[in-house]
This record gives sequence, C-alpha cells and structure tokens, in this order.
Amino acid sequence: MNSIKAACGITFLFCILFHANSGAYSGQLKPAYEPPAPIETTATARAIPAPAEKALPPAAKAVTRSVASVAPAQEAPKAAVRAANNETHSMTLRQKLSLLEKKQTRRTDHFIFDMPVTYNKKVAAWIAYFQTRGKNFFRNWLEKSNKYMPLLQSELKKAGLPTDLAYMVMIESGFSASAISTAQAVGPWQFISSTGKNYGLRQNWWLDERRDIKKSTTAAINYLKDLREEFGSWYLVAASYNMGEGGLRNRIRTYRTNDYWELVKLRALPQETQDYVPKILAALMIAKAPNLYGFRNIDSQYPLQYEVVWAPGGTQLDAMADYLSITRKSMRELNAELIVGYIPREVSGHPIRIPLGSLSVAKQYFRDQNKKYALD
Repeated sequence: MNSIKAACGITFLFCILFHANSGAYSGQLKPAYEPPAPIETTATARAIPAPAEKALPPAAKAVTRSVASVAPAQEAPKAAVRAANNETHSMTLRQKLSLLEKKQTRRTDHFIFDMPVTYNKKVAAWIAYFQTRGKNFFRNWLEKSNKYMPLLQSELKKAGLPTDLAYMVMIESGFSASAISTAQAVGPWQFISSTGKNYGLRQNWWLDERRDIKKSTTAAINYLKDLREEFGSWYLVAASYNMGEGGLRNRIRTYRTNDYWELVKLRALPQETQDYVPKILAALMIAKAPNLYGFRNIDSQYPLQYEVVWAPGGTQLDAMADYLSITRKSMRELNAELIVGYIPREVSGHPIRIPLGSLSVAKQYFRDQNKKYALD
C-alpha cells in the first residue's frame, strides 16, 4: 500500500505540474485547455519540463559516478550505497519524477497529454485497482498497447482529435477484436449493431467490420466528432459513448448541468459511466509512465504492420497462413472481420491483410489456386 500511496502522490504532483498555469487548485484540477487544438502544432500538448541534470543533489551524482566506476557494481562500498539511498529520500518529488523519466525512454513526450486530465479520488482509486487486483490484465493491456496504439493514435491525429482518446479502446475491449459485451457490443471500439451500421460498418453472416481495428477506428472517429459537436466536453463525449447520447442528453436536461464530475457527484449517471472516465484517465496516466506505477519489464508486442491484397472468393485464411508460413492464429487476427475464416465463393473477392513483406508470396498463392480451380 505504501508504494501505491507513493505513486498516487507523485501522480498528484504530476497533475499539479501539468496544470500549473491553468489556475489555482481547488480540489479538482482544471483542464489545461478546453477544447484542445489539433496536435500537429507544438503548442497543443503541455509537458512537464524535466529538471536539468544539476537538479540532482551533488551527493547522489557523486555516488552514481563512484558506483559506475566499480566492476562489478556490487563491490561498491556499502556506505556509499546508504548515502545514495539517503539522498534519494531527500529528493523532491519533481526530482524523483525526473529520474523515473530518464530511466524510461529519455523522452519527455511520455508525459504529454493532449486532452484534459483530472486527478481526484475516483481516478486514484482506479490507479490503485490497476496496481493491485487488476495488475495482471492491465499488464496484458500494456503489452498489447505497443501493437495497436501507433495505428489508433495515427488515425486520431490525422482526424485532428486528441490521440489520448485511443485509451478508450484499452478500457472498452483491452484491444480485443473478439470482445463482446452483455449489450452485444463488438470489437475494439465496442460498437452495437445499429451504431456500427450508422457509421458504415458492414455486418452479415461472414463479415463483421466492427472487429476490424482500422475500419472500426474510422467509424469511432466520426462518431466521436458528432458527440463532440453536441456535448463539447471530452469527458461528456466519453460518457455519451459509454451510455448512449440519448441517455446523457436526458440526464443533462434533468439535472440542469453539463459538468461530468457534477453529474457523477449527483449520481445522475449509471455506475459504469461514473467509472468510465476515471478508468480512462487512470489508464493513460499509468501507460505514459508504467515504471512509476510498478509496471516494469513489459513484454511489449511488435507494432502492427501489414499489407493489403485483393483475395478472390473462396480464399481460406488457414490455408493461406500455411502457405505464407505464419500461424493460423496471427492470420485470423489480422483479418478478424472475416468471422467465418474465409471469403465465400459467391463473393467476387475481398481485401485481406497479410504480413508486411509477403505480398509476392501471396500473389503466387493466388496464381497456384487459380491453376488448381482450372484443373478442377
């Protein structure tokens, strides 16, 4: 629990530093800006400035040099190690945060947000949950995030939306194309059937585009833009995405407030929606600084890379995977929208994804298949 409290305390400072120029702290941190501008400009995101090297206590630097000069490291004098520990304890939270940042990637963009960030008891509670009871599945989400986040954030950026909205997918589905909710919402962005169709996602007996990571992201972007136009606040956008715009519209009218946190305070929203925004905020805080929250040695998956090829009707994903010498599971994951695992013969064809660099092999496979069908 002490480590959780320490992490939450640093997060609290983290948020205060992020909002330092946005007004006095009054129990709930004000957003740095609202609404955010497109993130292509360098002035849009606000980062916590990393203290210069001289911010480290001299003794700590001296111990670091002395320990580094000894081989192996365990031969350093115990007195010097104790001195380093004492210096670390005497550091300010800002200095500790700087050290943690340097250990991570030496890049300050880990600590950049491009949507409003609030730190309060609800957010802290979900951070603590993900550090304890939810630690195993959150670690799994972090490992998957390296695979899918580049695509998600690239699409959001091109659309002029905050890239931090990608963390909605982490909370919605854990990046799973096969995720299905009790309300029969499907795919990474958890579209119900009607909303998916409204935003151009085809669904039939062999195809469900709600499961496709890129197509569903395009649909979600258009949906989020519509919600933003109606509700204004990104927190309300997320809430309406979770509970439905009609339901949120009625609650705003009934309780005469369009402040998300006030609606939560009044218990005007379903419990799932009250938790939804805090979960997203907790997830993005941890994901941007996993070491800070005890998530170390993450076995990150490779970023998703693929090529697209037009496949004729009758193409079987498993047979094609065998020909390309990849696992059948990976081929099905690349083409999660093909829910039956093949393109029906009665369909002229359909684009499918194949691993990057395998286009020529895939074309040869189709040539071989054509010869086979000709002989049949």
